[in-house]
Amino acid sequence: MTAKLEIFWNLNSTEVLKKLETSTSGLAIGEAQNRLSLYGPNILKPKKRFTAFLIFITQFKSPIILILILAAGLSFFLKDPSDAVIILSIVMISSILGFWQEFKATATINKLLETIRIKVNVLRDNRDTEIPLEEIVPGEIIILNAGDIIPADCLIIESEDLFVNESTLTGETYPSEKQEGILFLETPVSKRTNCLFMGTNVVSGTGKAVVVNTGKSTEFGKISERLNLKSPETEFEHSIKRFGYFLMEVTTVLVIVIFAINIFLKRPFLDSFLFSLALAVGLTPQLLPAIISVNLARGAKRLAEIKVVVKHLSSIENFGSMNVFCSDKTGTLTEGIMNFNSAIDIFGIKSDKVLFYAYINAFYEKGFVNPIDETIRNLKEFDLSKHLKLDEIPYDFIRKRLSILVSSENNNIMITKGAFDNILEICSHSESENGVLIKIEEVKDKIKKIFEDYSNQGLRTLGIAYKNIGRNSSIAKENESEMIFLGFLTFEDKPKEGISETISELKKLGVILKIITGDNIKVAANMAKKAGLQNPKIITGSELNKIIDEALLKIVNDIGVFAEVEPNQKERIIIALKKAGNVVGYMGDGINDASALHASDVSISVNGAADIAKESADIVLLDKDLRVLSKGIKEGRAIFSNTLKYIYMATSANFGNMFSMAGASLFLSFLPLLPKQILLTNLMTDFPEMTIAIDNVDKEMSDVPRRFNMKFIRNFMLTFGLISSIFDFATFGILLLLMHASTEQFRTGWFLESVISAAIIVLAIRTRRSIFKSKPGKYLLVSTLLILAVTLFLPYTSLGTIFGFEPLPLTFILVLAVILISYIIVVEIVKKIFYKKVRY
Repeated sequence: MTAKLEIFWNLNSTEVLKKLETSTSGLAIGEAQNRLSLYGPNILKPKKRFTAFLIFITQFKSPIILILILAAGLSFFLKDPSDAVIILSIVMISSILGFWQEFKATATINKLLETIRIKVNVLRDNRDTEIPLEEIVPGEIIILNAGDIIPADCLIIESEDLFVNESTLTGETYPSEKQEGILFLETPVSKRTNCLFMGTNVVSGTGKAVVVNTGKSTEFGKISERLNLKSPETEFEHSIKRFGYFLMEVTTVLVIVIFAINIFLKRPFLDSFLFSLALAVGLTPQLLPAIISVNLARGAKRLAEIKVVVKHLSSIENFGSMNVFCSDKTGTLTEGIMNFNSAIDIFGIKSDKVLFYAYINAFYEKGFVNPIDETIRNLKEFDLSKHLKLDEIPYDFIRKRLSILVSSENNNIMITKGAFDNILEICSHSESENGVLIKIEEVKDKIKKIFEDYSNQGLRTLGIAYKNIGRNSSIAKENESEMIFLGFLTFEDKPKEGISETISELKKLGVILKIITGDNIKVAANMAKKAGLQNPKIITGSELNKIIDEALLKIVNDIGVFAEVEPNQKERIIIALKKAGNVVGYMGDGINDASALHASDVSISVNGAADIAKESADIVLLDKDLRVLSKGIKEGRAIFSNTLKYIYMATSANFGNMFSMAGASLFLSFLPLLPKQILLTNLMTDFPEMTIAIDNVDKEMSDVPRRFNMKFIRNFMLTFGLISSIFDFATFGILLLLMHASTEQFRTGWFLESVISAAIIVLAIRTRRSIFKSKPGKYLLVSTLLILAVTLFLPYTSLGTIFGFEPLPLTFILVLAVILISYIIVVEIVKKIFYKKVRY
């Protein structure tokens, strides 16, 4: 096959097909596979290949771990090989644990994402076939409809009223009309009306095109090479990074100071270096990435069980933090099924002519798939043999109307259907029951009154008009004027069963629902009432246009319903809500929702949504049902809560223990723990901490939205880290001054106290309640008890001897037990006081 074409808009489709060695029947399946191997997948950025080997290697990316491995290797040749082997073994075991957790998490997520891949309709061997977007190759023949994503750069072969949104590429707000043809070589990208470009989407109409360039060879791909395609950080990701920097700063300062002091005290260089590195390992929350990955993967798996698929894992925490949820009413608050109510004339009388003209308009409409036209087509079958389609002006979100030109015996007729106001504004006359034309000014008030009456009943009310166009066989938007208003079409979209209870449940969770809809204010108000919203403030799109951004920020939180809004206004509303201090979720499934979905903190769509909406979403509902949202929010909050539990642990007990050990090394004549003993301590406390991801979460932690609070975490660390250090130093004093412990006894006693206190204190820190009133997860409890047993028996085994421990007399054990019990009592008392004074 020939190379991809850099220039093709100045060629006709026959030439391009020939150069690409394809035809209008599409590629053969075998040829398509060969081209996929030749050109690679149709993606801008290579997907990360999370093979088992790569995941394992990433466990060693920490500089501290790498330095520790090098230092252990140096120790192997210069000092004690057994110590080096022990240190390396502990590092390896810890890495294997992290690897296993992340590997399972990654496999789970990849499996879930397979269920919502974007598919493209192509011709293969002259048959319609759906294939994944990334498998598109040059020479492919694609078939396009409204809502479809353009998967690659293409040349149009056929088109019918095809309009494409190219704002992502050209910045143009209005859709560009596309049609087959030949352009000059110098034609700029924004004017290439015979081309389709990757990253854009079909707004209306239909088309067939041949794929010319894919992946990085596309216009969008060339731009992406100069841009950073990395998704913006979520608030939680940014907060975790800040937390990591904070701990890294504290750890670096502490380790350098400890190492310098040990050298100043003329202690062996290698021992001091290994001791400092071991402390760094103890101070670093190594498991945090794995804990977050496991948390998110398990959460995504549980959400999938209730038919909620998470595309971007980091959005789960935002899901839990969400306090404002914005949604259209159709299909979320309502059943999403348009039930036909009536076709009436300007006097409110049932009219067969109105229904017949509506049927013609809906039957021949090809540009914009929608449930209203589907309902009209299924009502009744009319004979259209005398009314053949000649032309169409497809629906768009600016005109909000659709026009069809059909043949007639005398004069061709243009029939226009759409939003009531947008139909009425183009009419100069109306038609009475007996066909007499009346000037629109004479009956406008009567027409508006009928519209308001139906709208107040919550009925979706459209207008329909017509115009004799003579013998013209084509129409343009300019023809939509001086029309005859014929009558109304009314539809009912009933509220979903239990929707008021669902909204009430969201409110209990601290999530406020805001309705953003294109429907008129009367219909929106009626729906809000049925959904259980109590007297919400309502603002219309036209009113919104008169409000500047600064003023909108002050009132946006008080508005419950945004009615008659344009697509671009949705994005403005979302941005205003975010700037007003909210974590905003938005649910949309249409072509006009993409910008609002992109602007929100949590973007939600449904599996049957337009491709552009599904592609823009973080979370995809397999069923369009708000009831699963409350479950998803609780799941997000549970994940957030369990992640914070690990952070609390890392910044209190562990941090306190390592800080105490560093301090003790300054006045003791020996190292309080050997490097291998510190690493063993860190490894053993890791075991119960790994189960935090599936720990039980207290009900009150899921009742309200929470956000990452660095100030709160610092206060927590200082408070509980200080308590840990106080009891650590008390242990040092008792072991040395009261028990007169030898060096080995001191290290053994301190090891027991350090591991057991860190393990038990997790049970206290994991909850705001009393340790006896909050049930921990089964695996957390079992792993904690197991570590307690292993720790107590280790000094009495040969393995304990290898690590430098020795059996302790019973009196030592009893004294340590008293210290641990006192520690737990004090933590419980301080915890109660702390949560009363410090709000989160």
